[in-house]
Amino acid sequence: MTLSRREFVSGIALGALGTSATGAAAAPTIEPKQKMRAAGAPVIVCAGNGFAYLERGYGLLKSGGDTLDSAVAVVRGPEEDPDDDSVGLGGLPNEEGVVELDACCMHGPSRRAGSVGGVHNIKNVSLLAREVMLHTGHVMLVGEGAERFAVARGFARENLLTEASRKTWLLWKESHADWWGPGLADPSWKERLRGRTRTADGSAVFGRLDGLARELGIAPQDRLAAIHKVLFPPTGTIHCSALAANGEMSGITTTSGLAWKLPGRLGDSPVIGAGCYTDQDVGSAGATGSGEENIKVAGAHTIVENMRHGMSPFDAGMDALKRIVRNYSGDMERLKYVDMTYYVLRKDGAYAGVSLWTGYQAGHPHTIAVHDGTPRLEKTVSLYEGVSQEWPPLIVADKVHI
Repeated sequence: MTLSRREFVSGIALGALGTSATGAAAAPTIEPKQKMRAAGAPVIVCAGNGFAYLERGYGLLKSGGDTLDSAVAVVRGPEEDPDDDSVGLGGLPNEEGVVELDACCMHGPSRRAGSVGGVHNIKNVSLLAREVMLHTGHVMLVGEGAERFAVARGFARENLLTEASRKTWLLWKESHADWWGPGLADPSWKERLRGRTRTADGSAVFGRLDGLARELGIAPQDRLAAIHKVLFPPTGTIHCSALAANGEMSGITTTSGLAWKLPGRLGDSPVIGAGCYTDQDVGSAGATGSGEENIKVAGAHTIVENMRHGMSPFDAGMDALKRIVRNYSGDMERLKYVDMTYYVLRKDGAYAGVSLWTGYQAGHPHTIAVHDGTPRLEKTVSLYEGVSQEWPPLIVADKVHI
């Protein structure tokens, strides 16, 4: 089978569309431009993967509910969805096969914050971050301590690794780890994948991984997506900011982090000021994308401080993106492997969604989900036109294949 990289990515996109078509509702229309909010209305902005849960959060907000409770109501949706492998239950695990979750929140009215990182066995780390804020004198708990605190507060321990995520992890282990897959004593030892070298048409890697996926029992309709996740470890996160009609604000970010990460790796999501930041006097911001890059520019805090000094939400977000570019001296050969999306909400209700690149795939732009009385998806405004490239790159005859 001959499969170019673009055909491979397009196949993943078509597979995703086919999966969504079987759901209860058709995919929402993506607005080509960002709109002005309805005057005086509450506002929720979040990452595109929270669109299906906007009504849940907005209804609570409109009825006078707390802004943080409203934001949590949105992000709990993906956390509790076993078919969403970017957060919570069913999240893609670390290299040892353990789902490791992170989250942080900020409550504008009380100017408090909570954060958890590297949490195992607890599904709703958005709620857990809020518990740290409400019921400890700390701001951040990590690892075993965070899990024990969760149990003490009444959270149930659960196995977060679903069968689908487990099989995708096994596919990654079989194809990438030194001591997984056939050994020297196995008749098929020569067929083992080593490194990421492949033929120019993509058949060597695809054929091998497709065979492994079949042996592992991954359903035919899920194999392309699983292979893509093995070759290009995805990041997955959701951020949500909420503004009440009385001007109160809160923000929250939750994630399962980078797939196949080293155990203990923390990205930007649990870092207050990077993955999420809210200042009751100014606004709220959050991020999804390349966590390590966002930590280095303290993205969410930078955006809020920019707005404090008079920048619009759009300009504030663009400035943070340009700081990432500056860290690479504008080197596009490296920046094409970086992507970042910021979700920005000012206290007066003005908002913006900005991204480094137009999207991850052609025809699939980055989006911001907005509800100000009308729920909708809007395209982000990107610093660069085009799609970012997956990392790490495939190698063909000692050359990076674009």
